[in-house]
Amino acid sequence: MDLHNTLTNQISRIIPLKDNIISIYSCGPTVYDSAHIGNLSSYIYADTLHRTLEASGLNVTHIMNITDVDDKTIKKSRELNHKQEPMEALSSLTKEYAGTFFEDMKDIGIDINSYDFVKATDHIEHMQIIINNLLTAGFAYITEDGVYFSIQKYIDSGKKYGQLLNLTNINNGKARIDNDEYDKDSAIDFALWKKRKGDEPFWKFEIKGEKLDGRPGWHIECSAMSASALGIPFDIHTGGIDLIFPHHENEIAQSTANSKNQIMATTFFHNEHLLVGGKKMSKSLDNFFTLLDIKNKNIDVLSFRVFVLQSHYRSQSNFSWENLLSAQIILQDIRNWADLRFQNLESKELKKDYEQALPKIFKSVSNDLNTPEALSILISLIKKTGEIGADSQAISDSLVVIEKLFGLNLLNRQDITQFQKETIKQRALARNNQDWELSDTIREELYNSGIKIRDTEQGQIWSRTNT
Repeated sequence: MDLHNTLTNQISRIIPLKDNIISIYSCGPTVYDSAHIGNLSSYIYADTLHRTLEASGLNVTHIMNITDVDDKTIKKSRELNHKQEPMEALSSLTKEYAGTFFEDMKDIGIDINSYDFVKATDHIEHMQIIINNLLTAGFAYITEDGVYFSIQKYIDSGKKYGQLLNLTNINNGKARIDNDEYDKDSAIDFALWKKRKGDEPFWKFEIKGEKLDGRPGWHIECSAMSASALGIPFDIHTGGIDLIFPHHENEIAQSTANSKNQIMATTFFHNEHLLVGGKKMSKSLDNFFTLLDIKNKNIDVLSFRVFVLQSHYRSQSNFSWENLLSAQIILQDIRNWADLRFQNLESKELKKDYEQALPKIFKSVSNDLNTPEALSILISLIKKTGEIGADSQAISDSLVVIEKLFGLNLLNRQDITQFQKETIKQRALARNNQDWELSDTIREELYNSGIKIRDTEQGQIWSRTNT
């Protein structure tokens, strides 16, 4: 598979570090609230990458983190659960929204059993070890409010700060910032560990003879979790384009400071923003939607997956309800096509088209995850099937490949009931007897039961009214 690598700004072949095994680390959610669909689009692209690599014959180890301690989770937990002990309040909040996140992932066609999810709070000891090592090696320093990473010391050691983008505003390291997120045009020392403040949850930490009970900074969490699960370096690091700086750049620095090899991951995979009204969707701008908003409009949430796959991951896409409804129509067409495998239809003329289309679809997704092209090939095949006639066996065989790549839960669809099949046969008999009134009555009965009938040269073809 060929993929754009933010490290090199080039499309290159993915070559696993270990034979036939590919390791992926995806920056996951901060579980202080429901994920918005802009976040979820990033996970859909990462999942499609996962699927494509598996379809190419590789064994995929995919790690995704759950950030369950940071500024946002602590603030929200204290607001909602101020009567609880700080640690208990934090745990209650993050457990609830982690559960919501897992349900969202399943709703958008992601098999969470194919991932390993790791929580930041389970890796505090590993974070402390990394911080201690950075301090001993001179890449970190202690202040009155915590431990900070020195960008200047990192640069002085001969390593490059700015591997993922060109940075022109690298200061001399005297400035510090202790919040978990900061302006992207700033390149200043960042917090590795924050001393306890007030009634915040905290973990015990003694370093260089100083008692620094507190909690980790945001960036160190992913360094610890990825290294613990995959080692350094690993194959692919994924995330939204907004994570390039400072998050991923700081991950690289703190992960490689003590190593001669300054590569944290051989490939960095970043997807573009999902826009709404021409602006980046974000909670800070209050211009976001969640899957619950989609459900409340009675739109199938898997339509959102189709909507996302219609855009290339390196291109911005604009969300609108009209665009989502168009995606739902495409999803309905794909499902109706998938249901043709239950209907004993044969068309020798189409078999060759299927044999040619499937390799083209796989080639498209293998070429820098070109999902719009792959989806277009599938839609064209479906359209041709409608014009020429269906072949149930060819469709059944194709679905194995289509499901692997697109993740639309097509193989989980069930055949219609035996009673509905018998009713369709009764309608065929009525038509043969030219009893049009009975035929129309049966058609209406089927429609009321959720089955729509179309008369073709191949005979009656059914589809579901609610797909």
